[in-house]
Amino acid sequence: MSTTIERIDDQESSGGEAAGRPVGHDGTRVEVSEFRAWTMNGYLAFLVALASAIGGAALIVNAAVRDVSEPSKVLATIGGALLLFLLAGLIGSSLVIVSPGDTKVVQLFGRYVGTIRKTGLLMTLPFTLKRKVSVKVRNFETHELKVNDADGNPVNIAAIIVWQVADTAKSVFAVEQYADFVAVQSESALRHVATSHPYDNAAPGEETLRGSTDLVARELAEEVAARIAIAGLEVIEARISSLAYAAEIAQAMLQRQQATAVIAAREKIVEGAVSMVQNALTKLEADDIVTLDDERKAAMVSNLLVVLCSDSRATPVVNTGSLYT
Repeated sequence: MSTTIERIDDQESSGGEAAGRPVGHDGTRVEVSEFRAWTMNGYLAFLVALASAIGGAALIVNAAVRDVSEPSKVLATIGGALLLFLLAGLIGSSLVIVSPGDTKVVQLFGRYVGTIRKTGLLMTLPFTLKRKVSVKVRNFETHELKVNDADGNPVNIAAIIVWQVADTAKSVFAVEQYADFVAVQSESALRHVATSHPYDNAAPGEETLRGSTDLVARELAEEVAARIAIAGLEVIEARISSLAYAAEIAQAMLQRQQATAVIAAREKIVEGAVSMVQNALTKLEADDIVTLDDERKAAMVSNLLVVLCSDSRATPVVNTGSLYT
């Protein structure tokens, strides 16, 4: 806390343009990053530790059967056994087993001394705390969030985030629980992305949540990755897993979609009907079947459009008289 206060005071005294500015992401400092810890083959060290323990046990047995009239030799034997046990314990405390997909973050009296990524039985510095950190690929699905899209319509949305640990040191020392950190930041990023785009019916050139899923997923992945980079984590993929209008407006939005579909269908029908009428009139005039004046053409066009655009089957009426009577 004192370091942060001094830093802000320095900014205020240096220029004044940064005075009063919250620290935020720009002021966050994580002064630790991953580097390789010292290791060597652990099988040889294990054999040395085992031999030392056996040798110490043998000396204890030898001291037990030795003549008590020679106390100096007994004490020397016990001392040698204790040294061998100490050596065995020292080597044993430095042994570590690392499985594939896991790492060990090594601390010596609270100080970070490196990360072990090699697998198998290894020997590192003695008297160290070795914390297991998995670097396997993980995934989780966010809760279904209720947010307002760019048009203010409430929508329910959820996403699947695929991630893994990239920097083991930052994941352990920069945040308290990096798995919970990913979950919270992912939901925060999902809310922000959802409020930046309309659900559908966007303006020309505008991306929608429903129509531009790949672009929205890429934007979500980039935002989540930027938020969790401080914890040494990286995003592999992000996908929208659930997207729908909220229940209170779902029926109204369904009616709007149905109306839009009906209008589009009507436009297609009218466009086709006009084309058919035009072709019919052109064919009649080209083949000199009948000569139509403007009034007769208008009546014919009206009748044909009614027949072609009607929802129900048309019932013809035969006119035996003249059009002009």
